[in-house]
Amino acid sequence: MRYVVGYTANSRGHDAVNLAVALAHGPGASLDLVLVVPEVSQFGAAHAPRAGFENFLDEQAAQWLQEAMALVPEGITARAHVRTSESEAQALIEASEEFEADLLVIGATSTGLFKRFTIGSVAGALLHAATVPVALAPHGYYRTEPLGRLSCGLGNRPGAEAVLRLAAAMAAERQVPLRLVSLLALDGEDPQHAASAARASAEQSVAAGGPGVGEPEIIVAQGRTIEEAVDRLDWRADEVLLIGSSRLARHRSIFLGTTANRILRALPVPMIVVPRDYERSDAQPKPVHSTSNDSSREAHK
Repeated sequence: MRYVVGYTANSRGHDAVNLAVALAHGPGASLDLVLVVPEVSQFGAAHAPRAGFENFLDEQAAQWLQEAMALVPEGITARAHVRTSESEAQALIEASEEFEADLLVIGATSTGLFKRFTIGSVAGALLHAATVPVALAPHGYYRTEPLGRLSCGLGNRPGAEAVLRLAAAMAAERQVPLRLVSLLALDGEDPQHAASAARASAEQSVAAGGPGVGEPEIIVAQGRTIEEAVDRLDWRADEVLLIGSSRLARHRSIFLGTTANRILRALPVPMIVVPRDYERSDAQPKPVHSTSNDSSREAHK
């Protein structure tokens, strides 16, 4: 398994690396830390020689990546890459495709309160365009220990089985329990009837998920709003939530829907958003791409 980590030299970058390390305790996982630096022209470098300014950026990027690599503990394979681009989000998407990544890991912005999520411009772009699952670390995420549980948000729309299969595979690889979560925002609806219908839908998805899906725990959380339903759930510090993309998403692309956005307002744990119709490729050893051009300079750990 290969994970691309969008690294920035601030708390958001540290949160992303910490989450990537926690996820990388699965078998055969490796990390690609990608630092995107802007084009020199963006700085209006008429006030400084172009070559000198580029050298300064190179030296600063190398220092930042050295700090990033120091965050990865021994025993986890990591590579560091510098990319030059006008768009950080586009550079991360291209790196994920080039490295045939199974996951793209990013952090929330530093303005999130109580370790919740605040989606910045880069995360917002990725959560509406990426072609691989995107893992989002809450602000202040510090855990690097292996995951202890996976939760999967399950709706009744077509495509839920693909998200469930990915969650089941990740749980099996890490030998951790899987919990299926159905969130109900009750608005004049009979709670008992709504809960029974949600549980029946979840059980149907498990049956359709295939032989790789065992017997997960099924939880139906209710509240006056989606946010209240999320807040009422018991969340462990060592778990993540997987959720599918909106029905508006293009094939094998992410589109963060309204419900997922509302979940993020109350969610205290990392979230992984899965592209529509996503099917994970078999975990085979993947080649390490190396290039000597100016836009991709690599360091290996």
